[in-house]
Amino acid sequence: MELIGREEEIATFDFCMEAQESKLIAVYGRRRVGKTFLIRKYFSKKLCFEISAFKNGSTAEQLLHFSNTIAQNGYLPATINPPNTWMQAFDLLGFYINTLKKQKKKVIFIDEMPWFDTPKAKFLMAFENFWNSYCTKRDDIVVIICGSAASWIINKVLQNKGGLHNRVSEKMRLKPFTLYETREFLKGKNIQWAEYDMAQLYMVTGGIPFYIDAVRKGECVMQFIERACFKENGVLTKEFEELYGSLFENAELHYQMVALLAKHTKGLSREEIISDSRFSSGGGLSKVLDELEASGFIRMSFPFGTSQTKAIYVLDDFFTLFYFKFMQKSKVTKLGTWESIFNNPSWVIWAGFAFERICIYHIRQIKKALGLEVIASNNSPWRGKGESETSAQIDLLIDRADRIVNLCEIKFAKGTYTIDKAYAQQLRDKIQIYTSQLKSKRSVFLTFISTFGLAKNEYYLELVQNQVVLKDLFKK
Repeated sequence: MELIGREEEIATFDFCMEAQESKLIAVYGRRRVGKTFLIRKYFSKKLCFEISAFKNGSTAEQLLHFSNTIAQNGYLPATINPPNTWMQAFDLLGFYINTLKKQKKKVIFIDEMPWFDTPKAKFLMAFENFWNSYCTKRDDIVVIICGSAASWIINKVLQNKGGLHNRVSEKMRLKPFTLYETREFLKGKNIQWAEYDMAQLYMVTGGIPFYIDAVRKGECVMQFIERACFKENGVLTKEFEELYGSLFENAELHYQMVALLAKHTKGLSREEIISDSRFSSGGGLSKVLDELEASGFIRMSFPFGTSQTKAIYVLDDFFTLFYFKFMQKSKVTKLGTWESIFNNPSWVIWAGFAFERICIYHIRQIKKALGLEVIASNNSPWRGKGESETSAQIDLLIDRADRIVNLCEIKFAKGTYTIDKAYAQQLRDKIQIYTSQLKSKRSVFLTFISTFGLAKNEYYLELVQNQVVLKDLFKK
């Protein structure tokens, strides 16, 4: 399989390989997002040393693994004993690098680096010494550190206050595929699906390459979801437990947090999390939230018109949301599980919500379709109430620097969507509540984002200023 997308990351790797000094690259992101594949595919035969830590391995086991890996690369003289400490291990790695030919970059790849950092092992201290005392004195070293435990990478390396402070040359958070990259990935597997079907796939997988790679040629999206999520040996049947358990110590707290946020799809403030759960206001809560955010499972949202101190925490992982909604209580051995769910109104409602998330994730494509690439904007949802206590909820509000606001309505439909008389009145009310509550003097453009566009009846002609369709979200 060839590399799909990742243009910015590839450009960064190119720069580091051509640099006149040694480079330290930190790559992190959600589990299954393709970090190891990207690094191995780009560097291919350029790697002179690659190692991946053991999950739950002891210090002695990790050290033996490290020295054995060096030996497998062809270097472990009989006069040198296997290391007993990480200082000795990195010294051994330096001796090995010294034997390699000069005049080209030596690439060292340390995968799942957080797992090497066992208690009292002093791994990070030894790595700091290796980088500062050995690598920086040369101009031909590229060290890539990688891990799915993104909070460890951020806290221990990127925000390091000791020997690694400001030492990382490039920080690379790998994100899931966009819809465009998802389509290109499926094309690489000779799978030709309609954009509507790929959007449904995205609602389950969230653009995670490992999940998408499980799609088989010749099956439809419904068959894939049934096989992958609801069969006893499905590739995603046990994924939820493995996903969080592999990333976090005391993962039960992280389970509780995502379970709570899954019940509140519009998100919760910190105060609401405390009142709705057993979490107390303190370092423990902050740690869980920070770790989930760093790993790409939740995000902080700031609803329009609120201050930066009024953050809303939103569960942002598509698969986790799908799991809690449909998989958690389903019998995985029952045939036709997904077919019965798919024909239930609950899927229609949930698909509309999931499509909102897709649109938020593809805000750059939406702005491009509206011709707003060069206009700065703040993008967020908005909720408010009118004088008669009538509530208004705006799916996406694009507040532009040119003093125009795109008030976006998002609809996921199987065909052309029609605005009827009752819905037209709701739209008028939303605009009125928004303009009166915020006392906005900006022009308001009602903008529709839908799968196949709108029927151009009298209400469309009266109300709608712009529209974006699903096809636009698949643009590069």
